[in-house]
Amino acid sequence: MGPFGGWDMPIEYTAGTVAEHTAVRTAVGIFDVSHMGKVRILGAGAHAFANSVFTNDLDRIKPGQAQYSMLCNEAGGVIDDLIVYLVSDEEVRFIPNAGNASTVVAHLEKVAPLGIVIENNHLSQGIIAVQGPDASKVLSALGLPTDHDYMAFADAKWKDFAVSICRTGYTGEPGYELVIENAGLVAIWTALLAAGANLGILPCGLGARDTLRTEMGYVLHGQDISPEISPVQAKTGWAVGWNKPEFSGKDALTAEKAAGAKRVAWGLLATGRGIPRSHMQVKTISGDLVGETTSGTFSPTLQKGIALALLSPDVALGDTLVIDVRGRDLEVVVTKPPFVNSTTK
Repeated sequence: MGPFGGWDMPIEYTAGTVAEHTAVRTAVGIFDVSHMGKVRILGAGAHAFANSVFTNDLDRIKPGQAQYSMLCNEAGGVIDDLIVYLVSDEEVRFIPNAGNASTVVAHLEKVAPLGIVIENNHLSQGIIAVQGPDASKVLSALGLPTDHDYMAFADAKWKDFAVSICRTGYTGEPGYELVIENAGLVAIWTALLAAGANLGILPCGLGARDTLRTEMGYVLHGQDISPEISPVQAKTGWAVGWNKPEFSGKDALTAEKAAGAKRVAWGLLATGRGIPRSHMQVKTISGDLVGETTSGTFSPTLQKGIALALLSPDVALGDTLVIDVRGRDLEVVVTKPPFVNSTTK
């Protein structure tokens, strides 16, 4: 166990991080991610309000679909990244990160027009993520719907508990995230483990969650994006509705995009032995400083060190650089994530 985002979280279970990682890549794993926020925007004009603050364009999706988006500050930095679920013009749900949930709620309450309610369910609901190629088999065994498309969701009942089954995840594998009231959490966790027993299901902790998402190049708020790291720098501009009339931070982001970011995100693949971590210096072979790692780990799939980094715009795909790993140079090649071949479909 260890602290994360203000919560006491499992880092790994008995099987260990590598076994948990492998279970998700090859079969199925289950994560308790109840630390994540659960928020609803309610009232006439909820859709329009959400679209006026979040970066992505909600008009790109229909009710019943989900979308990756961000909430930015006026300087263009990322207050948080989140998944937005469009229910109707009067209801929009979203899941912010654990440590940012109260900050995001407070920000929205501050700017919400009269008649819009921001409902914070952070402490009354939990989330169980079921991830891996066999995830649908586990949910089907519980009678839960599984046939909706990627980035879509369905509301259902399980043992009299309301549950929202979201076809989303943070692993790069097919999977689902189940939002359910606290009273049903232990029961559904136990039932999911039992249903997946013959498939090799494993409970998974934050260790595997980090190795899985880093292999996919998925950003982590506070490291790869932050109030000081913009979508332009992090290359998450694909989740920005640049042509929308408004969203928080639009002027700053538009200006940065036009001028060109002073640092940009890349992946780094180690060619030698060594494990990069965050906040390590990245240099050229000749020793010139060109950036810093934002995330780093050992890839169980590749059996190599991998990292995400913010680097000088002069750096190019395929360049050979070195990471200063506690005083020793680790040679790396600049690459474009994901580091592994995987699909959420």
